[in-house]
Amino acid sequence: MNERIKELAEQAWRAASDEVAHLIRVHNRSYSQDEITDIFEIKFAELIVRECVEVCGSVASVRAGYHDADGRDTADSCGDQIKEHFGVE
Repeated sequence: MNERIKELAEQAWRAASDEVAHLIRVHNRSYSQDEITDIFEIKFAELIVRECVEVCGSVASVRAGYHDADGRDTADSCGDQIKEHFGVE
């Protein structure tokens, strides 16, 4: 497995663990393994999407001046489209 993917998975696990701990305090109930896995998967997916957007941003800094049909910088619009497609802010 790609080292960066491993790092993102570890980061997602920490974020999911923190969120579950918070939810336990707030809702005063335990969470099933399936619920915890769902939270992890969402965190992991969000991190991957954010990483893709960052890649688009780094391309934008190298390829400034390339524009799409709407006149937006193609690499910047790439990141925006990825975020919009996955519903990540």
